[in-house]
Amino acid sequence: MGDRKLSLTVLITLILTVSQPIANLPPLFQAPQVLAQTPAERKVEADRLSQQGLEQFKISQFEAALQSWQQALIIYREIKDRKGEGKTLGRLGVIYDYRGDYTKAIQYQQQSLAIAKETKDRLGEGKALVNLGNVYHSLGDYAKAIEYHSSSFTIAREINDRSIEGAALGNLGLAYDAKGDYAKAIEYHSLSLAIAREIKDRKGEGESLGNLGIAYDALGDYAKAIEYQQQRLAIAREIKDRKGEGESLGNLGSAYYSLGDYAKAIKYQQQRLAIAREIKDRRAQKQSLGNLGVAYNALGDYAKAIKYQEQSLAIAREIKDRNGEGNALDNLGLAYYSLGDYAKAIEYYSSSLAIAREIKDRNGEGTVLGNLGLAYFLLGDDLKAIEYQEQSLAIAREIKDRNGESQSLGNLGLAYDDLGDYAKAIEYYQQSLAIAREIKNRLGEGQSLGNLGNVYYSLGDYAKAIEYYQQRLALARQIKNRLGEGNGLSNLGNAYGSLGDYAKAIEYQQQSLAIAREIKDRLGEGNVLGNLGFTLNKSGNLAEAEKNLRAGIEVWESVRRQLGKNDSYKVSIFERQSRTYRILQRVLIAQNKTKEALEISERGRSRAFVELLTSRLSSESAGQTVERPVDKPTISLLQQIAKQQNATLVEYSTIGDEFKIQGKQEQKESELYIWVIKPTGEVTFRSSDLKPLWQKENTTLDKLVTTSRNFIGATSTPFRGGIIPRENPNKPKAKQKFQQLHKLLIEPIADLLPKQETEKVIFIPQSSLFLVPFAALQDADGKYLIEKHTILTSPSIQVLDLTHKQKQRLGTKPIEGKDTLIVGNPTMPFLAPKIGDTPQQLKPLLGAELEAVAISKLLKTEPLIGKKATEETIVKRLPEARFVHLATHGLFDDIQGLNSGIALTPSGKDDGLLTASEILDLKLNAELVVLSACDTGRGRISGDGVIGLSRSLISAGVPSVLVSLWSIPDAPTALLMTEFYQNLQKGSDKAQALRQAMLKTIQKYPQPKYWAAFTLIGEAE
Repeated sequence: MGDRKLSLTVLITLILTVSQPIANLPPLFQAPQVLAQTPAERKVEADRLSQQGLEQFKISQFEAALQSWQQALIIYREIKDRKGEGKTLGRLGVIYDYRGDYTKAIQYQQQSLAIAKETKDRLGEGKALVNLGNVYHSLGDYAKAIEYHSSSFTIAREINDRSIEGAALGNLGLAYDAKGDYAKAIEYHSLSLAIAREIKDRKGEGESLGNLGIAYDALGDYAKAIEYQQQRLAIAREIKDRKGEGESLGNLGSAYYSLGDYAKAIKYQQQRLAIAREIKDRRAQKQSLGNLGVAYNALGDYAKAIKYQEQSLAIAREIKDRNGEGNALDNLGLAYYSLGDYAKAIEYYSSSLAIAREIKDRNGEGTVLGNLGLAYFLLGDDLKAIEYQEQSLAIAREIKDRNGESQSLGNLGLAYDDLGDYAKAIEYYQQSLAIAREIKNRLGEGQSLGNLGNVYYSLGDYAKAIEYYQQRLALARQIKNRLGEGNGLSNLGNAYGSLGDYAKAIEYQQQSLAIAREIKDRLGEGNVLGNLGFTLNKSGNLAEAEKNLRAGIEVWESVRRQLGKNDSYKVSIFERQSRTYRILQRVLIAQNKTKEALEISERGRSRAFVELLTSRLSSESAGQTVERPVDKPTISLLQQIAKQQNATLVEYSTIGDEFKIQGKQEQKESELYIWVIKPTGEVTFRSSDLKPLWQKENTTLDKLVTTSRNFIGATSTPFRGGIIPRENPNKPKAKQKFQQLHKLLIEPIADLLPKQETEKVIFIPQSSLFLVPFAALQDADGKYLIEKHTILTSPSIQVLDLTHKQKQRLGTKPIEGKDTLIVGNPTMPFLAPKIGDTPQQLKPLLGAELEAVAISKLLKTEPLIGKKATEETIVKRLPEARFVHLATHGLFDDIQGLNSGIALTPSGKDDGLLTASEILDLKLNAELVVLSACDTGRGRISGDGVIGLSRSLISAGVPSVLVSLWSIPDAPTALLMTEFYQNLQKGSDKAQALRQAMLKTIQKYPQPKYWAAFTLIGEAE
């Protein structure tokens, strides 16, 4: 949790003699011009500077302290005060250690050590050895740290200096703690504590108690950790040690963080921060802010997490703490990683890695390499992920960090587990487990046991999974790790549920729920309520299942409400919740509560989008930024929206279930729920059986959507993903796939759809159905859906209500040239196909230029072509335009979504890619935006819908957006777009204009590849 080893004993008040000068002093060390003074007067001045530096150091004014001690050193050398020179050398070494300049720190401490040896000053030698051990500890070279602390301990015993002996023992304990050998760490801290009590060193006693607390925290025995930290806190308050009091509070915060009680963790870190500010301890402030950031990250409040980490980073840079700077950058990477912004996470991790390598912090380097591996893994770059984890492992072995080695092996196991290479995953988990047991890292042992249980669960070997889960549970109880105990119980519940022993599964899940509530783990509580609801449903207890699932949803939504207005963070956390909404739909349908199930279906989609739109609309009407709570969707509201739209609404929801396949339980698609709401308000429920897809055809609905697109030659160019190879167009197979999709999506509700082709049908897709070209679906006679209906789409029914309000705000005007912004074939920017690649210039689009010119003539306006179409110009003109047409390259980002963009001419101040993230911050007044570019309807498909360009444009104020679902050929697109605008000029609404344009294009280009890519999202009028 950021900087946690807070009680490393640092000896800065060294009294040494010096036998040799420092070589190659920088200019700052040159003696200043002074008036003649006696040696006694010069010594007084040096002592004053030395004391001044000490006071500055205590409040983390490291730069000022450094200058004071450098000046003092000059004078001590000038007057040949070897004792003063030695003391100052040691202090300079400590300050460079604090700043993360370990090379200089070692240089000064070794000179200090050499002086002590030459003058046979055994006390000074012991102190220099302690400080050298501390530097190597900071570097992550724990073997060398132990070597120096052991030497220091030997000298302390020889000269009978109990204070140095206690400090050496404490530091040995911290080194073993860092290595993960907590049993040995506790042994040394206990010996250090005994000495402190014997010599009545209350401050040393407090530090030893705090270090014992840190060891028990790492061990997972949080009850003991808290007990020791509270004892240390009491001593610090008794002796009025404000710095020690702050450290105790920070360590209590760390213990409660480990326990999963983030509210308490934050409370203690805030108290520590207040003390650090009071005593002007900038280093402690940096640590507290970093730890607060980590706690808010665990809560899912990424906005606050980033804010605190940025403050921590600023202080680290201010006090020139390179190690602290690297930690803050690593934690910022963690926040963006949690957000799903892996590109930004990698950027921060890479900066942190550069610092670790610069200051030769091998331990930090290994940690960041592991984090980079996890980020690349989630980007889908498995080879790079494993490569980074192997580098991390190599460093851990090189520096003999057994704990780090165990963690790296565990991460490699996770990577191979997710890849489905279970044999290799088990091999790595077993190696990780063996090391954890060898160094007596009980917490690490528990994690490895849990991971082994998970892999055997994936293999369908539930007996073995239960065996490992039971071992993990027993260990968690032994070390009083309540969070681990709760997780172990939850996993046991899932395993017994898969075995069909629902009574035992429910018993374990209820115990897990009780622990989550006791330790205030809200995210854990939400997860367990979802699992419990699932098990109760399988056992046939539908009423109890519904009760628990609804409680789970309330927990998730309360967590989401705490996130304030930040849309990205809400989307991220919603991914963890979507399963609960879908299970509840199944439970409600089983009870024939079809309308309540529709309410839950609607409540479980696009909630972050709805909240964002509601907030923006209410702030516009109020003339200020306000946060208005979003109503839960009710049947009456959904019926009202259907009437308001004068359209038939069709909402889809994909439902999964567990099936026993080849001896193990697997999650598979089971049904597609479909609700139809007519303009009259009549609501009808139907469903499609999806089981035959995988039972008979070895496919899924997702794969069916993909292959249907492949067979018509629908190519895609995902942002940061390069070109995805597609199969050649295969007309007979394409027709067969689109007929199969028609059978699943349309046939069950065909009798409920309007008979008049001019009447609107608005489809509300989910998951992969967002990629379906509904216009191209064919019935048994080969007739396209667009021939029978006027089609639109929307991410949710509630979004339709909000786009309608946006349209009312804007009103309706005929298209006029002065209100339009038309862009065609900009001078293409250089963009990297994927993270880490060399940027390449996108190819020019002459067809897009001709299209823009033709439409501009039609609308009697001037297009922005080539160099004129700069990103800067477009961003300036967008808020004024009523109608926007962008004919250029579109690039989609299916990892985060907000990096999806439209290619424009770089202006010198930007990269030439107008991204969804940038559009989200604009305030637009266009009633229609047409993105005549590749893949503009695509992005990251999430529980909140498609995160991409269309979502950002609607959020920015646009009620109607026309986007594409694949790369579109020039000639048919130009024809379709010209027809579309001609139809608009004749008075057709946007949906009718698009339908007529498609029907016209079919006559010349009959293959769906050429005309079916476009879809209208939002308002038809």
